[in-house]
Amino acid sequence: MEIRRIHLEKIRARMLEKRCFIQVIAGPRQVGKTTTIRQWISEKTMPALFVTADNQQAGSNNWISQQWQAARLQMQAGNHADFVLIIDEVQKIEDWSEAVKKEWDADTQNGIPLKIILLGSSRLLQQQGLTESLAWRFELIPMLHWTYAEMQEAFDITEEQYAWFGGYPGPAELILDERRWKGYIINSIIEPSISRDIMMLTRIDKPALLRQTFELGCIYSGQQFSYNKMIGQLQDAGNTTTLANYLNLLGDAGLLQGLQKYSGSSVATRNTSPKLQVYNNALITAYTQQPISQVMLDPVQWGRWVENIVGTHLLNASREEGFELWYWRDGNFEIDFILKQGSKLVAIEVKAGNRIKSSGLTKFENQYGECKKLLIGTDGFTWKDFIKINPALLFN
Repeated sequence: MEIRRIHLEKIRARMLEKRCFIQVIAGPRQVGKTTTIRQWISEKTMPALFVTADNQQAGSNNWISQQWQAARLQMQAGNHADFVLIIDEVQKIEDWSEAVKKEWDADTQNGIPLKIILLGSSRLLQQQGLTESLAWRFELIPMLHWTYAEMQEAFDITEEQYAWFGGYPGPAELILDERRWKGYIINSIIEPSISRDIMMLTRIDKPALLRQTFELGCIYSGQQFSYNKMIGQLQDAGNTTTLANYLNLLGDAGLLQGLQKYSGSSVATRNTSPKLQVYNNALITAYTQQPISQVMLDPVQWGRWVENIVGTHLLNASREEGFELWYWRDGNFEIDFILKQGSKLVAIEVKAGNRIKSSGLTKFENQYGECKKLLIGTDGFTWKDFIKINPALLFN
């Protein structure tokens, strides 16, 4: 199977340019970034040097300069017109962006057409120098969680299995042994994402609170949850500012996002209670004691997974396709998801699990004008239908 086909096409096209920008492939752990690049290398479209900073000391950015020089020498020795240096886990090196800027600018000044691909385990690396040191020098290729179409093609899973096990390809072979699968998700994905991708790159004064915030977010994913209510649920309580910051960091790591309430004004949403939403349903399932066979027998419980799989599909698509994602609520009236692209609005309601909700479509349109509406339910257009389409098509 061809892994992450769309991303491969982007990489192929950009590497064919005479002098392309630095290509930064960023996303959460275990979504196929390194595998995609190795597949591209195996096609032998152009010579490349692949190195990883995974085991390097964080304090030495001289390592980047050494790898850069090795790539230049290989390019020169082979008399290659094109050559690619690929650095994996680049965010592990302290002040990596300064070293990359120095070498890139030197190549530009000296007319050396060395091409660069940087891979990072988290969107956190965007905050570690991209927008400052490397401004005007890079293009970002976000690589997020696998869609149902990708998981179905690769592992022949059903829609129900995707709703339960989510879109991580690594542990997909373990889904028949849920105990092993859950252990893999917690120990090989969640814990490294928090302890290495967040804590090693950002100062965290309360590590226990960060972990508790994530676990609480998984429990209440799909629900609006005020920061004050979160503080009441946490053992190691902080203030609302700390919780909001930790939620942002978890979002940057591709774990848990706090969707803001749509108000027509981004300023007005800052102090509203977020709607918690995981990026991958596997993160909810990993903390659930019951097996899928038991949960599916309870319409209310299973409805939670259904609503969240719609949310994860929208959340990942919003990052890939560049549209905004919100929720909306006014008193007892609510809309599960509001999509915004330019002046276009799409309102989505999800009917699952026999949970009674007061539709807010009429009230929303009275307040913000006419919008495209979509009802995802057990009949008509179902959640199984929805996870097979690109949500960006809803704006057409």
